[in-house]
Amino acid sequence: MPTTILHKESLIPGRTSKLVLDAPQIAATAKPGHFVMLRVNEQGERFPLTIADTDPEKGTITIVYLVMGKSTMMLEALSEGDSILDVAGPLGKATHIVKGDSVICVGGGTGAMHHIAKGHHKAGNYVIAIIGARSKDLLLFENELKSFCDEVLISTDDGSYGHKGFVTDLLKDRLEKDKKVQEVVAVGPVPMMQAVAGTTLPFGVATTVSLNSLMVDGIGMCGACRVTVDGETKFTCVDGPEFDGHKVDFAELRQRLSAFRSQEKQSIEHHEHRCSC
Repeated sequence: MPTTILHKESLIPGRTSKLVLDAPQIAATAKPGHFVMLRVNEQGERFPLTIADTDPEKGTITIVYLVMGKSTMMLEALSEGDSILDVAGPLGKATHIVKGDSVICVGGGTGAMHHIAKGHHKAGNYVIAIIGARSKDLLLFENELKSFCDEVLISTDDGSYGHKGFVTDLLKDRLEKDKKVQEVVAVGPVPMMQAVAGTTLPFGVATTVSLNSLMVDGIGMCGACRVTVDGETKFTCVDGPEFDGHKVDFAELRQRLSAFRSQEKQSIEHHEHRCSC
């Protein structure tokens, strides 16, 4: 059903934006880990975005997206007060959250980890957030995470802010010193999630990753989002999007994500040509 954009904020100009949507039915039932499927208009395709936050009292959900393809370019062209044709959700399985000791939530270039970290905080867990980016100006949700996380650790590739290096440097250092960490959750680019899983494996710490597979319908009918986990085929949309990071076939996932790169490029070029005309 059509959903109105109540607020739009550019987090990284020309690259990443945040939308607050009027979606009371979704907000009432959405939990950390859930996602929505969007279709901007009748000419658009369906695509998934993780729910970054909810406000059940106001009936709103927050989504954060990286402008990188035709669909997100179409979404970026909308303004406050405009409507998105279809927003379906909440979809997928919610994050499995239990009360325990401490949890490390790792995020890179996305605000999606925010909702999961908040869920662990509400459950009473000690939450350590580790966020990273290439440089300080590309960091996301630092202040939002600091508002409820017990600790927020930051890394930048160029050393412009926080630790100079990668999120896995901070993660490894913490795991070596802190034996109370019960779980590590990673949300972000596939190479980062794969690196996180590789870092935690020697420590034997449970590791959850939220996969960003290609999707068409989001309800398990098309099979486009299939991924191999522990040797078995799973559908990210209905079996996930979260899986045991130590059991995901990341090589296959990366290959599938790049399968339509040339078509995606053609779609962007066609869209830009039509817009310029």
